[in-house]
Amino acid sequence: MGIFSRLTDIINSNLNAILDRAEDPEKLIRLVIQEMEDTLVEVRSSTVKTIAERKEIERRLVTLNRELEDWQRKAELALSRDREDLAKGALVAKSKIAEQIEALQHQLVHIEEALAKSSEDISRLQEKLTDAKKREKAIVLRQKSAASRLKVNSQIHDDRINEAFARFEQVERNLDEMEGRVEAFDLGRKKTLAEEFSDLEASSKVEQELADLKARLHNSKPVAG
Repeated sequence: MGIFSRLTDIINSNLNAILDRAEDPEKLIRLVIQEMEDTLVEVRSSTVKTIAERKEIERRLVTLNRELEDWQRKAELALSRDREDLAKGALVAKSKIAEQIEALQHQLVHIEEALAKSSEDISRLQEKLTDAKKREKAIVLRQKSAASRLKVNSQIHDDRINEAFARFEQVERNLDEMEGRVEAFDLGRKKTLAEEFSDLEASSKVEQELADLKARLHNSKPVAG
């Protein structure tokens, strides 16, 4: 079963309400568009048949009007030759044709009304279809944007980045502890030349490790875009 069961369902539908209730709006909007396009083809095909029927009736009316005029001339001719019996027969035939003409004219009025309604329905359906296609583009863009944001957020909360931050903080704590030990060791005594060089080398090593971690952390950050 389609999204819509009748043409009026499509024309009177609230597309926003339909999409709001959908679990997968992108998939649903595609189904809605397909349903609208199929219905539009059916309505146009039906209208083509109705137009052909109108043309056939119009041709039939032209022929009957000629016959009507012909029987009128025959009735006048019969009277001019004092053949009242033939004149009556011609008028009877003319009356039957007039009845056919009247019936076809009534039928033509109904066909014109049906065509006018079909034209209105096609116009409104086309507007709905155009709106649905615009919604489809907007939904696809929103879906791509959401997927992109999700990917960025996933990268930001990646465990590897959290682990890098943890190592970074541990190095800072180690550095703080080392500096504290140095300061405590130096209290009340003067360092030898060898100790000062040893402290300097140790401090340089820790600072280099810290710089390397900062560089790796910077390179692992996702590029915004």
